[in-house]
Amino acid sequence: MERKWRIGAVSYLNTRPLLYGVEQSGLMSQIELIKAYPAMIAQDLIDGNIDMGLVPVAVIPLLKEAHLVSKYCIGAESAVASVCIFSDVPMEQIENVYLDYQSRTSVQLAKILLQQFWKKDVNFIKADEGYIHQINGTSAGVIIGDRALQARSNFKYVYDLAEAWIAYTGLPFVFATWIANKAIPDDFINAFDLANEYGLNHIDDVISSITDASSGYDLHTYFTKNISYDFNEQKKKGLALFLKSL
Repeated sequence: MERKWRIGAVSYLNTRPLLYGVEQSGLMSQIELIKAYPAMIAQDLIDGNIDMGLVPVAVIPLLKEAHLVSKYCIGAESAVASVCIFSDVPMEQIENVYLDYQSRTSVQLAKILLQQFWKKDVNFIKADEGYIHQINGTSAGVIIGDRALQARSNFKYVYDLAEAWIAYTGLPFVFATWIANKAIPDDFINAFDLANEYGLNHIDDVISSITDASSGYDLHTYFTKNISYDFNEQKKKGLALFLKSL
């Protein structure tokens, strides 16, 4: 029996439409699916523990081989809602910024925007688990994923990083895309894209299947307005500019 493809994916709500399609497809007999937070999946791809992953794009320069294999991504063409700087004070008063330990791409994006868009000289703090409780006073924090959706009502100021990037560059942003660290057969990738597409075409079914979300955020809005899944030419331009900025 041939070895199954080891596929890594972020365990956040934003991946659910793509993974729903994969899990409903016949590809599951060929796949070993591993789910974790973004930085962990990225490290798995670097270390060769997985063959392909829906991983933060900041990992691309760290890979010996980086094959961007899919038509789909986790991107944004407007406010993304789930990647933000949260603060009790306005931007001009922020002195410290905690950096989400679960992130690679969003942390780099926050640094770029703070330094180049907001023109802020702040103290960056590498955060540990539980850091969200330390966001207060002049200490802000980058929070990503489902926890960011939950945090939206807990802070006075929310700075959406995708929205800021678009205002700064005029281009959409790509947070993650399907990347392989080796050549993957075209027939598998074509079938994989069709599976992703199936999930995106059945958003109501995806939402009905989610029983573990407690963010209070409207998931239909999130999947159809905040997250933009097509890895189109404008997103590729935005990705190229981001990678050049690293």
